[in-house]
Amino acid sequence: MDIVRTLALELGIRTNQAEAAVKLIDEGNTIPFISRYRKEATGALNDEVLRNLYERLLYLRNLEEKKQQVLESIQEQGKLNEELKAKICQADTLVAVDDLYRPYRPKRRTRATIAKEKGLEALANILWLQKTARSMEEEAEKFVDPEKEVATVQDALAGAMDIAAEMISDDAQYRKDIRRMTMQKGLVVSEAKDETAESVYEMYYNFSEPASKLAGHRVLALNRGEKEKILTVKIEAPKEDILRYLEKKIIRNENKNTAPVLREVIEDSYKRLIGPAIEREIRNELTEQAQDGAIRVFGKNLEQLLMQPPIAGQTVLGWDPAFRTGCKLAVVDPTGKVLDTVVIFPTAPQNKVAEAKAVLKKLISKYHITLISVGNGTASRESEQVIVELLKEIPVPVQYVIVNEAGASVYSASKLATEEFPNFDVGQRSAASIARRLQDPLAELVKIDPKSIGVGQYQHDMNQKKLGEVLEGVVEDCVNKVGVDLNTASAPLLEYISGISKPIAKNIVLYREENGRFTNRRQLLKVPKLGPKAYEQCAGFMRILGGEQPLDATSVHPESYGPAQKLLKLCGYTVDDLAAGNLKGISGKVSSLEKMAGELNVGTLTLEDIMKELEKPARDPREDMPKPILRTDVMEMKDLTPGMILKGTVRNVIDFGAFVDIGVHQDGLVHISQISDRFIKHPLEAVSVGDIVEVQVLSVDVNKKRIALTMKIPK
Repeated sequence: MDIVRTLALELGIRTNQAEAAVKLIDEGNTIPFISRYRKEATGALNDEVLRNLYERLLYLRNLEEKKQQVLESIQEQGKLNEELKAKICQADTLVAVDDLYRPYRPKRRTRATIAKEKGLEALANILWLQKTARSMEEEAEKFVDPEKEVATVQDALAGAMDIAAEMISDDAQYRKDIRRMTMQKGLVVSEAKDETAESVYEMYYNFSEPASKLAGHRVLALNRGEKEKILTVKIEAPKEDILRYLEKKIIRNENKNTAPVLREVIEDSYKRLIGPAIEREIRNELTEQAQDGAIRVFGKNLEQLLMQPPIAGQTVLGWDPAFRTGCKLAVVDPTGKVLDTVVIFPTAPQNKVAEAKAVLKKLISKYHITLISVGNGTASRESEQVIVELLKEIPVPVQYVIVNEAGASVYSASKLATEEFPNFDVGQRSAASIARRLQDPLAELVKIDPKSIGVGQYQHDMNQKKLGEVLEGVVEDCVNKVGVDLNTASAPLLEYISGISKPIAKNIVLYREENGRFTNRRQLLKVPKLGPKAYEQCAGFMRILGGEQPLDATSVHPESYGPAQKLLKLCGYTVDDLAAGNLKGISGKVSSLEKMAGELNVGTLTLEDIMKELEKPARDPREDMPKPILRTDVMEMKDLTPGMILKGTVRNVIDFGAFVDIGVHQDGLVHISQISDRFIKHPLEAVSVGDIVEVQVLSVDVNKKRIALTMKIPK
């Protein structure tokens, strides 16, 4: 297989792009580095395409390795011929290779192998060739041998039929065709083990849907219901069609001596050997596709969450709500430093509202707090009521935001949090995290295992290794898109930078603590274990503000400093103008991009990136994302009425819709059918996590805590 050509065809890119990307990956370059600084080589492939290419590259190389192992195994058995070799070499999936290898794979003892040990393979061949003029019982008489445990004609015939059944099951083409027929015409059917029991799976108590049309979220729901022993799930294959297909392929003439026996063999082979295996394979395939889809959604949601714009320059009060143990508060200054922590008890059972308000008023006055960040967990609703009352009683303007606190408790109990806040308890750490994730969501959320952030569906049912790898890639892409301040970034943030491992990230922080601020990027080479290759990969994503070299504050890579400085000179500027931010019109001074690129000896794509960066040094891509909704008042679920139009924040996007926070503690669901006037296959085509959207209330069920919303609002 030509892997590069296959990648190009699958991804819809040119062969030279695929070839360049594979070469760069093999040389040890990271996806963010290739995407940002090797555009000329790859034709500007973005990080999403590059990650898909990398995933497929691993699969295809694994496939080639598997083929080689199979070929060697069959060769050792002395059974490899040119036709079989060609089929194996042309196979394009691991399943296809497995099908071809099945007859030659060392087997555990089956009914067929036992029959062969009894000397019945010759009888099976007589049946298979369908040329005998005698009945199969008469043929079987010759094979009766009590010493070989073949006591009767029936024993001999049964053994021969077992061998023939396995021959049918081992045929790769038959399995391929039966798999396709089952997928095209089969039904996924589920029933309740106890129809009188109530559960979230009630819609699947008597469920049937074509396997080819089954939505991913339904596959995952059925799997979970089956795992919890609430549902029985199976695939109803088009059995009659499959049996007729096998008969047509196998019974070459209506020999009255062999045809009836072969029909029995075919039915046994399908029912006992092929059918159950194909059902397992299809269930696995559906599950894998559903998981891949869910992981993609999780990744998109996580990206949107991480790329939410920071709220800079404000002192924030982080509020971790609770009942019995009290609400933990942490005051965090604009740099992320924790100034104060306290516990108040405005909620049940203590209900010390007046005392809590007095503490809050002192904190707001002392630290000039302008924003309160409230976690959306237990007692969030009750805390919000207290905050709204308080805001009406104080003379200074303060706003609040309800933030998704998913993962805050995981972080607060982690080793990292203990190292960061050794004198705080888990509640205080959680409150600090809730404040900081509003000030800079990316810098704070990277401290938490991405799987714990909770912006997906059925995440615990996923292939955890694959989920982890995809989410780690999303975080890596986000961190590198934004870049980091080398002199303030934490070790958890630095370790997501291209080329930086956990040990190197810790070494950077230690170097900073021992030697003071970095004043230029080249000092990174003095960090233990950070060699030239790691420097090449990471330097462009590290920012040094107010350093010796103004270009160090930009995303211009050190390898392009020469062309960048020459460009400044040709356009009548100096690096001092860059430091002062006086390069707004530099692109207007370049009349011909190709000509200038030639003079500077760089590619046009690289030149475009340099010019954009010089005009807006270290521009934060999060600036374009919707800002969070700041509130000063509160509504309750009972205040909602059908027809009411509100603004809300998309908190989660799943296969069948989007959950929107409209400020009433309970997120409302916008079903996929209510998202857009145009047809969409998936909600992500229209909305993303963090979007600010206008919704209309369709219905409210206070008892079940369900709110149905629509985004299809009449103009």
